[in-house]
Parts: sequence; structure tokens; C-alpha cells
Amino acid sequence: MKLTFLEGQKRKQFFLKYPPKRIYVFSKRITCAMNGEFEEYSSSAIAYAWYIWEKGYKGKPTIDWIN
Repeated sequence: MKLTFLEGQKRKQFFLKYPPKRIYVFSKRITCAMNGEFEEYSSSAIAYAWYIWEKGYKGKPTIDWIN
């Protein structure tokens, strides 16, 4: 999901109730285009992260980087 998924007051409440166990931030931004048609759709690179939840986990998330 986008790294910006972490933002916002409502999301804060969600994360307090259901904390992810780990968050892996992709160190390289990804460029996306609908149906892989990069020539037709101009798109800027977007920051993504991999969010991992474990049922019943109540601690603070561990944050690390991949790529």
C-alpha cells in the first residue's frame, strides 16, 4: 500500500486499535501505469510500504527498509 496510508486522524485510531507488527518501506519509489501503458499515462513515482499485521499483536510496529 502507499506509504501515505500511515497518515490521518482516522488512520491513527485504526493503527492504535489494530497495530501492524511490521512495516517495510520500499527505499525505491515505484512508477505505475494502468495496464502497463507507461507511454499513455504519465505518472510520478510513488512511495510504497509493506504492512504486516499479526492477529492479536498489541505492541509497537517494527519499521525497516527493503530494496
